[in-house]
Amino acid sequence: MRRSTPRSTPGATRGSYTPSPGGGGIYPSRRNPSGLSPIASEAEREQALRDYKVTIEYKHLKQHAPGGVYLIPSLDSLRTFHGVIFVRRGPFTNGIFKFQVTLPERYNDVNAWPQITFSSYVYNPHVNVETGELDVRVAYPTWDPHRHYLVTVLTYLKKIFYMKNFGDDAVANVEARDLARSDPSAYRKKVESCVKESQRSVFVNDPGCTARFTEEQACHQVLRDLMHERLNDPATLTKNKILEMVREASRKKK
Repeated sequence: MRRSTPRSTPGATRGSYTPSPGGGGIYPSRRNPSGLSPIASEAEREQALRDYKVTIEYKHLKQHAPGGVYLIPSLDSLRTFHGVIFVRRGPFTNGIFKFQVTLPERYNDVNAWPQITFSSYVYNPHVNVETGELDVRVAYPTWDPHRHYLVTVLTYLKKIFYMKNFGDDAVANVEARDLARSDPSAYRKKVESCVKESQRSVFVNDPGCTARFTEEQACHQVLRDLMHERLNDPATLTKNKILEMVREASRKKK
């Protein structure tokens, strides 16, 4: 008996999509990374491509993020990220500042600027003292998706904590700019107070924030002491050894 062969759909391209195991939905494939049906509208295709580019940018960022800057995706939105910067040098030394990055729907189009808002208090001429928003447009009057990426704006975010001189374009916090010019000593005192505030509020986590800090518990101290006691040679460390020390620390806590 001759085996029947399913007919192909006219105009279909082999490998253009992959059906789900249950028969419903479209999954991305090599030739169709967006995963959209061939009959999707042009607007849907463009939006899917923008979303795909966001994932590629974040993947690149994991290897190329500025030192001391960490960004974690939100659990609720592809276009929201929670971050933190640990400042290691300069006027804001030892500051720990939390922030949120929000990408507009049309991000990856010209002049679709990302928005960065600090949840930590930041006294800086480039940060709005009331809203906590970083003035991104002063650094990038035109946002060019072929030249500007997430790593670009995070590099600028880091840069503002090391600046010592501010031009007339620093208008997000004019009071801080004028104080930095007229009385650098008083400005430094304001900055030092800002750094201390960031350290005091580090364990205050906004709802839904994925960059969370929790206070040390007794078992953490016990585990650290065990590691100091038993790990003479880090090269001998194994997963089983770590798990055993974690279990022992939990028992000692009880």
